[in-house]
Amino acid sequence: MTENSSVNQELAARFHDVEENLRTVRENISSAAESSGRRAEDILLVAVTKTVPAPVINHALSLGVDTIGENRVQELNSKYDELDREGKHIHLIGHLQTNKVKQVVGRVEMIQSVDSVRVAQAIAARSRELGIVTDALIEVNIGREANKSGVAPEAAYELICQISEFDGIYVQGLMAIPPANCEIAQTIRYFEEIYKLFIDIGSKNTHNSNYTMKHLSMGMSADYAEAIRHGSTMVRVGTALFGRRSYNH
Repeated sequence: MTENSSVNQELAARFHDVEENLRTVRENISSAAESSGRRAEDILLVAVTKTVPAPVINHALSLGVDTIGENRVQELNSKYDELDREGKHIHLIGHLQTNKVKQVVGRVEMIQSVDSVRVAQAIAARSRELGIVTDALIEVNIGREANKSGVAPEAAYELICQISEFDGIYVQGLMAIPPANCEIAQTIRYFEEIYKLFIDIGSKNTHNSNYTMKHLSMGMSADYAEAIRHGSTMVRVGTALFGRRSYNH
């Protein structure tokens, strides 16, 4: 067997797995949405593509996935030109340092991990240079973990108010990642807490405010169905869609 045929067989197997996994994920999203009084169309699936090679991502896009999420600016840029981007959307979902802002603004539709005035100012400034507006979610450190990025829950509203003064960036909601390795009951309590914050901040909005609480991004491969049942509008699914990550790529 030649090296090329071996690679082609591996890709074909991964394509098949993605097709099966996507069918399952969509069924789970539909069921969870229905149980929370919504439609599957109300939930945005963000396919998390960390370590996933461009041909596999493009296959998922060909199957109707329309939004992907990358964790790292460098990895996104290494794949960017290979992606079938027409009609599709890219989100940055990992922590963003201010010195990487110029490398990503203009390439992504949304940055889900804004957690400081400084990074928001940099996004806004670069967006103005490009003549665009970049959508953003405020990352909330719902578990108050010292080693995690994100703003404290009680500081989220003040941060949103500050950011909403900047031209070039538009806050569209919140993002949160509960602590890893929690029992599902505890994870649900975090989901309930972030949903309450989402609703509370939305209730403070006025018609003149330059932000909206349109999106609540919570839920990943292990818990996305529960997240939907507890108010998520956007789930970030990687392993359940693409399989276990390989760091060889």
